[in-house]
Amino acid sequence: MLVRIVKMSFEPHKIDEFLTNFETNKTRIRGFIGCNFLELYRDQNNTNVFFTYSYWDSEEALNNYRNSELFNAVWTKTKALFNAKPEAWSVDKIESLN
Repeated sequence: MLVRIVKMSFEPHKIDEFLTNFETNKTRIRGFIGCNFLELYRDQNNTNVFFTYSYWDSEEALNNYRNSELFNAVWTKTKALFNAKPEAWSVDKIESLN
């Protein structure tokens, strides 16, 4: 399983626009073939910083999403709202304790 972590920092006055876009598309992103999990986090101290965590079957599944019309539509709207370059990591989950 591949875990994708994306850190995004937004112009403070554009946060509501980001949240609306996420709300509109979250079910479609989570429903994309190969996506098994999706969460959105907000930094407690820097409230214009958000993180997405998503679980993918494989790098191929993530790349299929990243090359899709859905990703293009979501990312085009999202990147226009940034106040800093986004950061992203693809990591392997080693262990999870519930």
